[in-house]
Amino acid sequence: MSRRAARARDAPSAVRRSRSPVLADEGGSVAAELAVALPAVAVVIVLGIGGLLAAATQVRLQDVAADAARIVARGEPEGRAAEVVAQAVGGAASATSWRGDLVCVTATAEPRVAGIPVPIRATSCALGGGL
Repeated sequence: MSRRAARARDAPSAVRRSRSPVLADEGGSVAAELAVALPAVAVVIVLGIGGLLAAATQVRLQDVAADAARIVARGEPEGRAAEVVAQAVGGAASATSWRGDLVCVTATAEPRVAGIPVPIRATSCALGGGL
């Protein structure tokens, strides 16, 4: 038998080596590591999404505070501005104050991030008597 034929015959046995005793004890370690890491990844994803939603609420709150300040500056009642704020952002409240010629509206809300309320607020001012 030639050397080449002998190597071809022995090749499958070289590929099928038995596991070493060190590696035999580590069976299932990948599953255990995944079981530990997966909840942590889920928490990070939930907090990230919650943070994005809170940021979107902040942007809407700032926009509606500006609208409400312009509404009061045009001479409409403060109650109308409060309605606009409550309609735009669910559960939001507003407060109106005058600072010289400026009318300022502060809108507040508490969106929940992973079940924890996060207070946010936005203030916007408009020149009183404006059109």
